[in-house]
Amino acid sequence: MTDTPNTPETEAAATPAATGDTPPDRLSINQRSPFFKQELLERGIGIRFKDAVRHDVEEYCISEGWIRVALGKKVDRMGNPLTLKLVGPVEAWFERPAASDADEG
Repeated sequence: MTDTPNTPETEAAATPAATGDTPPDRLSINQRSPFFKQELLERGIGIRFKDAVRHDVEEYCISEGWIRVALGKKVDRMGNPLTLKLVGPVEAWFERPAASDADEG
């Protein structure tokens, strides 16, 4: 057994966020939101909330530490899903590299 210190480089290599670039601090899948960015969503965003990977996130904010998830199939009178705001530690990463990164490799 070797004693290797945990340096930021070795810890970053163990996390999914080591794809080269980081996702924005806040992102939404709602097209009417000012935080909606189609080109980033096409790459796929992975979200870890309270040490569990979530696939039902509607919006997230890393710096404020919250996510919004749909409340089942309930919708408001405009047809938008009702959401809950859950507070806790949030991590985000891209699931696929950018198109320019994929062309180089």
